[in-house]
Amino acid sequence: MDNEALLKQVVSKANYWLSESYDAETRAEVQRILDNEDKTELIESFYKDLEFGTGGLRGIMGVGSNRMNIYTVGIATQGLANYLKAEFSNLPEIKVAIAHDCRNNSRKFAEISANIFSANGIQAYLFESLRPTPELSYAIRKLGCQSGIVLTASHNPKEYNGYKAYWDDGAQVVAPHDKNIIAEVNKIRDITDVQFIGNKKLITIIGKEIDKQYIDDLLTITLSPEAVKKHKDIKIVFTPIHGTGGQLVPEALAAMGFTQIIHVPEQDVVSGDFPTVVSPNPEEPAALALAVKKAQETNAELVMATDPDADRVGAAIPNDQGEFVLVNGNQTAMLFIYYLITRWKELGKLTGNEYVVKTIVTSELIKTIATQNDIRIFDCYTGFKWIAAVMRENEGKRTYIGGGEESYGFLAEDFVRDKDAVSACMLLAEIAAWAKENGKTLYRLIQDIYIEYGFSKEKGISVVKKGKSGAEEIEAMMKNFRENPIREIAGSKVTFIKDFAKLIAFDLIENEKITLDMPTTSNVIQYFTEDHTKISIRPSGTEPKIKFYIEMHTKVASQEELQQAEAASDAKLEAIRKSLGV
Repeated sequence: MDNEALLKQVVSKANYWLSESYDAETRAEVQRILDNEDKTELIESFYKDLEFGTGGLRGIMGVGSNRMNIYTVGIATQGLANYLKAEFSNLPEIKVAIAHDCRNNSRKFAEISANIFSANGIQAYLFESLRPTPELSYAIRKLGCQSGIVLTASHNPKEYNGYKAYWDDGAQVVAPHDKNIIAEVNKIRDITDVQFIGNKKLITIIGKEIDKQYIDDLLTITLSPEAVKKHKDIKIVFTPIHGTGGQLVPEALAAMGFTQIIHVPEQDVVSGDFPTVVSPNPEEPAALALAVKKAQETNAELVMATDPDADRVGAAIPNDQGEFVLVNGNQTAMLFIYYLITRWKELGKLTGNEYVVKTIVTSELIKTIATQNDIRIFDCYTGFKWIAAVMRENEGKRTYIGGGEESYGFLAEDFVRDKDAVSACMLLAEIAAWAKENGKTLYRLIQDIYIEYGFSKEKGISVVKKGKSGAEEIEAMMKNFRENPIREIAGSKVTFIKDFAKLIAFDLIENEKITLDMPTTSNVIQYFTEDHTKISIRPSGTEPKIKFYIEMHTKVASQEELQQAEAASDAKLEAIRKSLGV
C-alpha cells in the first residue's frame, strides 16, 4: 500500500472515531490528531487494529485502533466474554478474576472490563486495588474461575499498558483457546457490539482475604525454616519500583520471619509515571540504583526489586570486596534450581519422578544441574505460559520442583501458574539465610555452583525498531538469518541450527535434518558452535525489539580459573557481537 492509500485509509478510520459511539474526550483527541499537519501520529494510531494476540493486548496508550484505550480493551473483553459463554455454556455460573498493576489507566481498564463481563452475565471478581499478576493466577484457581485478566504492561515504559488473558488453570491462554478467543475478538466489527453498562450485582470486590490465603500457601513451600529463624535479621533492601510488589512482598517476607526489611521510600510511591526511573525494568542497573545505594548505606546483604506487576525479580548482592553486583536472570534461575534440588535431596523429598522446566533461551547450565541430579528437565518456548503448559501436561504424573526463564521470572510453587516475584523474593531471602548457615555468601554460592557444574556467561542484546517500519525491518532480519544462515561465530564453526518456525534442526556435522518436537512453531532461530556457544535470535512478542541471547560455556576447577574464564568471556562476547553485527 502506497503512502497516499494508507493515509486515506487511516483518515477514514479516524473519522469513524468521531461518531457519537465514542465519548467526547476521545472525539476531541482524534480531531486534534486529524488536524495536525504532521500525519505520523495519525498513521501510527490508526494504520492497524491493536492485535489481540496469543498473549493478549499490549501497546501505547492513546486514542485510535492501534492504541490501548477503553475501546480496544472493551472489544477484547467482549470477545473473551463471548468465548467464555460459548465454551462454558453448561455451567450455571461463569466466573472471572480481574487484577491490575500501577500503570496509568489500569484501574479504569479493570473496572470497564468488570462492567463488560457482568453485563454479559459473568460473575466478575475485581481486586480492590492493584495486585501482583501471580496473585491473579492464584485467585483464578482459588475461586474456581473459568478465566481471568490482568491489566499490565509488565516492565514496559510508562506510555504502555496491556491486557493478559488467563484460563481456568490460572495460566495464560494457549491453544486452542488463544486462537479461538482471537477469532471471537476479531468478529466484533463495531464498538456498539460491546456491552459497557455493567450489572453491579455480578461484580464482587476481593482483597485482603485472598492476600492472606496466598501468603499462607506460599509459606508452605519453605525448605529451610531453621536457617531463616536463625538468620532472620539479614538486612534485605526491597523496592517495588512504584508497582504492586509493595503490596505483598514485605508482608510475605515478614510472615517468613525476616525482621530487617529495608525500604526505598521514593520507590514505595505507587505511580504509573515511574518518577525515579527511566524504565521500571529490574533487568536494568539504573532501576536498582536507588536500592543499591540504600544497601550500601545500611550494610545490607541482599537487594531485591520487582517490576510493576511483581512477576519478575531483579537482585544485587555484595561480592568478596563488598561491592554490589547485579545477579542476572539466568543466575537467579540457576540459583533457585540448584537450591531447590539440593534441599529436596537433603530432605529426602526426591522420589525419581520430579521435574524442572526452563525456556529454550535460558542457560543450558540449568539442564546440566538437573540431569546430573537425575531430575527430568523440560525445554519450552519463551513465555511463562509454556512453562505452565508443561505443568498442566504433567499434573498428576510428575512432581514439579521449579521453573524459570532468563528474563527474571521464576515459579517455585504449583498452585500458581505464572511467574511469581512474591515467592521468588521469599525464596531468594531463604537461600541467603541457608547460604549464611553454611558459611557462605550468595556471591560465593554462585561461584561454587560454577565450579561444580561449569561456568556459563550469558548476555542479552535487544535491538529496538519502532513503529511500522521497524516491524518490517525486524521481519527482514529474521528472513535473512533463515535464508543466509551463519556458518561461523567469532571464529568458531556453527555445528547445529534449530529453526523453530519450521520445527527443523540442521546437524552440520552429520549433514542431516532433524524434526523438533515442540507443541507449535515459534519465530526463533538458534545457532550452536563447536566451542559450546549458543546464540538464540527472536523478535519480542510484546515490544518493538529483536533479541539476541548469547551464552558461552567453559569448565573451571577453582576460583582462579573462574576469574580467568570471566575475563576471557568478556573478550569473546565482543567478538560474538561483531560476528552478529549487533
